[in-house]
Amino acid sequence: MKRPNIHIKSFDNVYFIGIGGIGMSALARYFNNQKLNVTGYDKTASPLTDVLQREGIEIHFEDRGEGIDSKYNAVEKTLVVYTPAIPDDMGELNHFISKGFTVLKRAEVLGLITRNSKALGVAGTHGKTTTSTMLAHMLNESALGCNAFLGGIATNFNSNFVSHDTSPWTVVEADEFDRSFLQLSPFASIVTSTDADHLDIYGDNEVFLEGFTQYVDLIDPFGFAVMHASIDIPAANKITYSLAANDPLEKADYRGYNLRFAQNVFLVDVQLPNECWCDVELGVPGTHNAENAIACIAMCVELGVSEKGIRSSLKSFSGVKRRFEYHLRSEELIYIDDYAHHPTEINALLDSIELLYPGKKVTGAFQPHLFSRTRDFFDGFASALSRMDEVVLLPIYPARELPIEGVTSDTLLAKITAAEKSVLSPGEAVERLLQNADGVILTIGAGDIDRIVPKVNERLAAK
Repeated sequence: MKRPNIHIKSFDNVYFIGIGGIGMSALARYFNNQKLNVTGYDKTASPLTDVLQREGIEIHFEDRGEGIDSKYNAVEKTLVVYTPAIPDDMGELNHFISKGFTVLKRAEVLGLITRNSKALGVAGTHGKTTTSTMLAHMLNESALGCNAFLGGIATNFNSNFVSHDTSPWTVVEADEFDRSFLQLSPFASIVTSTDADHLDIYGDNEVFLEGFTQYVDLIDPFGFAVMHASIDIPAANKITYSLAANDPLEKADYRGYNLRFAQNVFLVDVQLPNECWCDVELGVPGTHNAENAIACIAMCVELGVSEKGIRSSLKSFSGVKRRFEYHLRSEELIYIDDYAHHPTEINALLDSIELLYPGKKVTGAFQPHLFSRTRDFFDGFASALSRMDEVVLLPIYPARELPIEGVTSDTLLAKITAAEKSVLSPGEAVERLLQNADGVILTIGAGDIDRIVPKVNERLAAK
């Protein structure tokens, strides 16, 4: 594969292998917006590939091997982008490699883009998508504007890609998986958390933290790092933030406190280095969203956005699909879908539920994501899930992995202490959730549990 002296503007065509992924599709939209010829392969059709096709991008769903469209046979004019989820024996990928095309991972292409703009990264084990989407919305509501590559569909933009013709700023998720964030060139960055994850890649927590240290070292000398106060990573121009509800003893440069839900409005007070903002209204509920908002406030203040602009944009922020996403909200029954797939994220979700709906029965369907993650955080998952009144586990979503002996949803269920618990198929889980006439229903996970969401939603609406 060719790497040296790559200039994106030298290509006329971009060929995506795995175009339907959330990160890949954002890049596809970027190049399509730049008026390049864009096409791609994915294994199966999805709502996201349907949207890309409506936007004029050609997509096919069979491995054509060497039989690709002749338009994309020009080696010097075609950039090939692939996701690591694609198997090594994929015919089209091997065709492009053998013929000497420029073949890059998604993270490498994103890195090239950040080198030609003022990149604002959002890193961390939890909260990257919501925080980066919130930041993009806040900047676009200000005079600064921004471009953005997001890991979810932003409700305000109805897209995972944001384009701004004149802004030099680019908001990107700095993904620690496969050390992808080390490809970036951030001017400044938010770092939300460094809880261990992806130990199948890093091996242990010490190596995992070293990865974050290397990422922070990439920040521009004239830039800065907005870092959660609990993170012990050295950084030049370090600015700390915290939320008092989660870190009552933390001292931080930007600190949220007095978080409350009053008259259907989510409010927080914010202590800045030299002043205090009272009654900051948040458009999305949840303690984790409030903490993300403090990080975005710090970033925006340091970039020169006004208090008035920050308050207004936080109030109008509508969130991200599959991040604390409401599907039903009535006096008797609430249904929320959330992407949480780590014990810390599940605990943050349940903290928010307890704050918003104290005393209500909570029933959650959770699909563990990856055998290795389930194994590495087995006790943490069991503890977090046991906080619910009823737990329904779906079989583990394997993604890129083969099964690990002794790691199953049944073995996890045995450790959970909830009063009611079961392991069910997706179809059975739908029927079980629909037996609830009141309380809070949750669907939780990062695999394909989202496929049951429309069914649950439709059936609940019919009731």
